[in-house]
Formats: sequence, structure tokens, C-alpha cells
Amino acid sequence: MSSRFLDQLHSNIGILIIGHGSRNIHATNEFAKLACSIKSLIPSIPVEFGYLEFSKPIISEALDKLRKRSVKKVIAIPAMLFAAGHAKNDIPAVLNDYAAKSGIEIVYGRELGIDNLMINAAGERIKESISSFSEVPLNQTLLVVVGRGSSDPDANSNVSKITRMLVEAIGFAWGETVYSGVTFPLVEPGLRHLIKLGFRRIVIFPYFLFSGVLVSRIWKYVHLVADDHPEIEFVNAGYLGNHQKVREAFLERIDEALNGDNAMNCALCKYRSNLLGFEEEVGFPQVSHHSHVEGIDQGCLLCDKECTGECETIRSSSNEHEHEHAHYPHSQHPFGPVTLRN
Repeated sequence: MSSRFLDQLHSNIGILIIGHGSRNIHATNEFAKLACSIKSLIPSIPVEFGYLEFSKPIISEALDKLRKRSVKKVIAIPAMLFAAGHAKNDIPAVLNDYAAKSGIEIVYGRELGIDNLMINAAGERIKESISSFSEVPLNQTLLVVVGRGSSDPDANSNVSKITRMLVEAIGFAWGETVYSGVTFPLVEPGLRHLIKLGFRRIVIFPYFLFSGVLVSRIWKYVHLVADDHPEIEFVNAGYLGNHQKVREAFLERIDEALNGDNAMNCALCKYRSNLLGFEEEVGFPQVSHHSHVEGIDQGCLLCDKECTGECETIRSSSNEHEHEHAHYPHSQHPFGPVTLRN
């Protein structure tokens, strides 16, 4: 932690860590544990956490807690791996609305992004996963990194960069990127295509902070492909979680925001640049699309532990989470979102 950071920890500044929120209790507990770990690293400053949707406390409730502690300036850090719609639109809209109504100063920090600390955390998770498996050499091993998936090509491309850096850092024979939703290629069609490369071992690493429905969806499709190819060794690496280097990355973002060094890279932002294929989205309104599910606090109906994904079949016919977004031009891609409808 830098001396500049310590110098500015005084009573009228507070920290807000913003999570996405989940219906799965295990996922929200993991986020709360990470937030408490960050809080323990800076005990002299008020730290609260809130969620964009589903879970409680919601963002405004967390901000209320900070105001009650006489906080005048809030450093708000999005617990997002990359800047897509949530980090660029939904969260800023909620923060701007609160600041306008309350008069409190809110400084919005940047996402975790492509960062050496995050790459090191990812590398350690991958090395942990292969340490106990058979001695298939790295030159016969394929690394597949699974990103969340977004309608924002800038965020999706960042996952691919993470993949390449991990491949070179560890020395895998090859590396590819697939996604859990929204974009392409999705996990199952992507893996079935990659099988053709002929590698003896495939390591699947979900580049996610926490567990939940999306991570369980990844393992579901990995198992489907693995069952059809017993000749290949499939290794499931753990997600990032409450890793020490993840916590250090959050402290970096707080430090940046305090010292005015937290500017996002907007050169390829589809909302601010005339990005090829997404020209119609320039100037898309910065509004939150999640107010209708803000703080509904409906925990998983089937489990209160690691998400099994069973609830997806129950909720698949529900329209309660539909909201307006700009049209994604590749929604009918044969390796993409259309495959989720089956």
C-alpha cells in the first residue's frame, strides 16, 4: 500500500465496493467475504459494500451507511473484471442519481481490468489445478479461459488478452477463449470445436471473481463434452475468488481513485467511439437497466451452497429479468447466444 494512500485516510472519506449481486447465497457470501477482507486491510477508513441487483444491501443502502458515519466523500470501486455495460452504464447511473439527491461527493474508480496482480492470481489458480493431475506435459496441453461474455467487444477482447498472457506466462502449447453467455463462442460449441486440435489435456479456467449460476453453467457444459471424449484429460481450474493478489488489486484501484489516476481506457468503448460493427451504440443513454431487480433479495430456492445450476431450468421461462439493451448484432451467431435457447 502506497504512502500516498495512507496519507489520505481521514475520517470524511469512505470506500464503497460494488458487486453485481446474485440469487445464489454462496456467491453473495463470497463477495461479502472479499469485501470484509479488504476492509480489514484498511481498518482506519469506513468500508461498505452493496449490490447492483438481486442481493442486499443495494448500492444506495450502502451509501446511506457511509453517510451515517459522517463520510463526505466516497470512493466507489466496481468489483468488475472488465468494463462493459454494468461498469460503464448501470453503476454510474445509480451513483450519479444518489450523488445528485444527497449532495455527497462520489469518486468512481475503474474496474480491475488487465492488471499484473490479476494475471498472477489467475496463474496461481491454474497452477494449483494442474499440480495434482497426471504428468501430461505443457506442450500437449490446451488452456481454455472462459470469460463472462458481454455485448461489448472491448470487454470480450480483454479476456482474449488475459488468455494470451497466461499461455506465455505458464508455457501452454496453445490457448483459446470462450464465453459463458451473450457472445460467442460459448463453452460447449467452443470446446467441441477445440477438440479437433488434438491436445491430450485441456485446462478450463473460468476468469470469474465468484461462483454462481454462470460458473455452474460452465462446468455443466465441460462435463457434457468431457463425457463424449474420455481420451482427453479435462482439468477444471478454480475461479479467482478471495485471492491475496485480487485484494491487492482492489487497493490499487482505491489508491488510483484517491489520487486522480483512475481514468478508464475509452479508446475502444462502443458508447464513445465509432467502433466497427457497433456504430449505432455511440451515445447510448447512461441509465441503469437493473432497478426492477434491485435488492429483491431472492436467494436460491434449491441450495444455499455451491451453485448447482439446477435453478436455471426453473427460471428459464421467466421474463422477470428482461430489460432494454441495444441490439447485439451477433445474437444469431451459430456458436453464440442462440445456442442457449436449446
